Amino acid sequence: MKPLSRPMFAAVAALFAVVMIGTRFHHFGDALHLPDASMALFFLGGIYLRKHLAFVAFVVLSVLVDWYSVSYAGVSDFCITVAYAFMPLAYAVLWYAGRLLAPRYDGSLRSHALVFAGLLVSATLSYAVSNGAFYWLGGRYTAPHMAEYVQRFAQWAPLFVRAAAGYVLVAQVIQALVFRFVPGQRGQRTAQA
Repeated sequence: MKPLSRPMFAAVAALFAVVMIGTRFHHFGDALHLPDASMALFFLGGIYLRKHLAFVAFVVLSVLVDWYSVSYAGVSDFCITVAYAFMPLAYAVLWYAGRLLAPRYDGSLRSHALVFAGLLVSATLSYAVSNGAFYWLGGRYTAPHMAEYVQRFAQWAPLFVRAAAGYVLVAQVIQALVFRFVPGQRGQRTAQA
């Protein structure tokens, strides 16, 4: 696939921003809301947008959405602790994993499998960074210990990874359709930004 043109870059970035704003208020979703797409968007941002400045812009956007949701939308501030400072690192795991995989994403079935496997690994690592920081440094648990952390990680990580995987799977289906039906896309490799 060719690198994104400026108009396509702007359109994809705008779409990702709208999806982040629209989904970030509800971690797992419910009957009326989609689950939070942030993890998937950071991973996909690394694949499609790739630029370091775009990563910074999406980190800023995520902070602004969180600030608004806690300040004005009635969302609990339970997760806002000193550990929140580790969120950019957790998002960087996703973004730069996507960026690392971008040159290998050529539309083949093998590349789709590689990207999906990369998402599963990077989303798990990203969750370990954010959740680990929250558990060990957030001050919400009076006597943290490894057994409890492992139990909580096993309980919550699959929910976050599953949500990210669902969004990435949808993006992969769209990408496969583009490779299949848009002339000149199949077999072209992405270029590093």
